[in-house]
Amino acid sequence: MSCSLDLRRTQVEIGIHEDYWQVADRSFPYPDQCKQRTIYYWDDIAFQPAARYSQSLIKLVPTEWGAPTFEIDGIKMLPSASVSPYEDAQRKVKLIEPKAKLVLDTCGGLGYFAACCMQQHAAQIISYEKHPDVIWLRSINAWSPAVGNGLTLTQGDITEHIVTLADKSIDCVLHDPPRFGIAGELYSQKFYDQLARVIKPRGNLFHYTGSPNKLTTGRNVPNEVSKRLVSAGFRCELNGDGVLAVRK
Repeated sequence: MSCSLDLRRTQVEIGIHEDYWQVADRSFPYPDQCKQRTIYYWDDIAFQPAARYSQSLIKLVPTEWGAPTFEIDGIKMLPSASVSPYEDAQRKVKLIEPKAKLVLDTCGGLGYFAACCMQQHAAQIISYEKHPDVIWLRSINAWSPAVGNGLTLTQGDITEHIVTLADKSIDCVLHDPPRFGIAGELYSQKFYDQLARVIKPRGNLFHYTGSPNKLTTGRNVPNEVSKRLVSAGFRCELNGDGVLAVRK
């Protein structure tokens, strides 16, 4: 029989036996149990959940689309309810027109923005991801891109690293931060001023915002973001679940 062992990226033939199953010349035991909403990987000894807990519980979460999302302490970090998180990234990347450009990917996550930039022939993508466990998730996620071929990945806080980037050195920016309540510094005027400093005139920026707290408190985060970006020197328009901005 055939099935996918890499979250629907490819299909392989497997052999089913009473005490084990087989792929090519490799044999694997059947897992003792499989939890709902859990992805497993083989660590050369046994099947383990694709999750880690250091300061937070971080885990890959399956979707009906194949490409997984991930959660931090139960908070979903990528949209997946009505669209594949990978297709969602493709749409957003097209907005900044990355072909032949140097792209800053501020909060790399699983790397879907970076992968789509590579598909759309960006010249270079410099990506930052603060959390080492998220970088580990990338290493076992078949949908995450490998470093190289124009993609660099730095483990670190973009709010600290952005000051090392030269003025007007970036063609376009993808900014996909955690929600405001988790990482308010990534929505601050100080950080937006830094984005305005490093991006070239007429450079495009897409800023994912979602709509947190809109129903419970009436707070309009996209409008707040737009006002700060305008103050930093961008022209802005709301686009889907984020803000599309152009450096003046």
